[in-house]
Amino acid sequence: MSPMKCPDCGTRKFYIKDPDDQYTIREVQLDKDEVVYLDEDDETSHLQVSNDTELFCDRCAWHDKFKKLK
Repeated sequence: MSPMKCPDCGTRKFYIKDPDDQYTIREVQLDKDEVVYLDEDDETSHLQVSNDTELFCDRCAWHDKFKKLK
């Protein structure tokens, strides 16, 4: 399976927002079906990513649900 990437610009780097605190964001990279956190080593602060989690592209204006990239 090829790595998931932004349908507009092709990057694999995204960020997600905490649904409980819109000011808390986490930078992630998509590697095949796996979400790799880039800005944190502490796994307790990782946000749970599901098919309904909204992803925001790190390079362009694209954003949508995680399930759209699968």
